[in-house]
Amino acid sequence: MNLENYKKEKKTIDLQKANSAALIYLVVITLIFAIPYYFIWGFNFSLKNVGNVILLAFLPFVVLILGIILHELIHGLFFSLYASRGFKSVKFGILWKMLTPYCHCKEPLQIKNYVVALLAPFFLIGIIPGLISLTIGNIPLLLFGIFFSSAAAGDLMIYSLIKKEDPEDYVQDHPSEAGYYIFRKIS
Repeated sequence: MNLENYKKEKKTIDLQKANSAALIYLVVITLIFAIPYYFIWGFNFSLKNVGNVILLAFLPFVVLILGIILHELIHGLFFSLYASRGFKSVKFGILWKMLTPYCHCKEPLQIKNYVVALLAPFFLIGIIPGLISLTIGNIPLLLFGIFFSSAAAGDLMIYSLIKKEDPEDYVQDHPSEAGYYIFRKIS
């Protein structure tokens, strides 16, 4: 890809602010989903309906870990759909300083495609499970949707930076920080 006629600019977010934003999102999204859920279904959760208390204690941890992995895999899948080299352009890792897992696309993508890959986990494992929980009355699914909507705080912060850009311009994930390089076409 030839980006000679583009101006490159670095845009990043502060991961500490993203983690703080995640807590705010958690409260807001909890209210958005829990209030309607309560009026539709009530909260009738009882431990007497659960046969294995040990499983109940470890299940949230297992679901959390698997959900985090799924979140990053969804990013990777969508990046690979738009990257010319497919999954060869996708890298997974952890920013150990902040204990933040990430998925990185090593090649520039058009902003319109990057935004789809950026927001896919928010909708697929956050909003959609939350909405489904409202229709079927499932508390674990409600909690899953709330948590993983909130877990997309960094993605939503990056989206707030990029949403005003020309969707035909290009963006490339920053390889070591939460953010990206934007390539704006020079007129």
